Amino acid sequence: MWCSQRKWPATIFRLDLQTTRGMVLMKYGRPVLARKSIPATALLAYVLLLTLALLTTPAFAHSENGVAIDFWGGFTHPIFGPDHVIAMVAVGLWGAFLGAPAIWLLPVVFPLVMAFGGVLGIVGMPLHGVETGIAISAIALGMMVALAAKPPLWVAAVLVGAFAIFHGYAHGAELPIGADAVAFSMGFVIATGTLHLVGIAFGGLSHWRAGQIAVRAAGGIIALIGLAYLGYSI
Repeated sequence: MWCSQRKWPATIFRLDLQTTRGMVLMKYGRPVLARKSIPATALLAYVLLLTLALLTTPAFAHSENGVAIDFWGGFTHPIFGPDHVIAMVAVGLWGAFLGAPAIWLLPVVFPLVMAFGGVLGIVGMPLHGVETGIAISAIALGMMVALAAKPPLWVAAVLVGAFAIFHGYAHGAELPIGADAVAFSMGFVIATGTLHLVGIAFGGLSHWRAGQIAVRAAGGIIALIGLAYLGYSI
């Protein structure tokens, strides 16, 4: 309790962090605010975290070497392209439906071959019918899932790899001017792997009867969306 008889200097203006009664702001010799206590260590930690955040945010956004923004641009490129998303999810769905070793082989083959296709796009090597190839990839992969097709593993890998070239080429050809090609490529390869994992996670439902129906229905929907894209690209 504050003692009314005590004389406080008129020039005091401070924040008492040690009081057990709360945070007390002293102005002109008398308390004007009392709330629940905030330990000095907690406030210090908050200030340090805020300072670090202010320092790191401009550093991330700054892109003289092109790493930060170009990686993020590459990462978001497939995610904001629905035609890419459905095909990549279909690869994961099909791999999960086929089971081991396809469940991990197909999601590895696709990004690796896609990176090669990206190089072709970056260097400007001509490749015709890219948009058509992307649309057909969604149709074919979606139908593989919808029909529960189980071809030999090498056939599935070749099919997935062939379509990956079109997706990779599209990413590489749309590389922003002045961008870091390596960082951009790393971004879209990692995003592709993430979309494959989404497909694998959903495809895991195929172990149950009802889940298998849901997975095959998802494949049919992907094929229909791909068909719509094909009609738009022709």
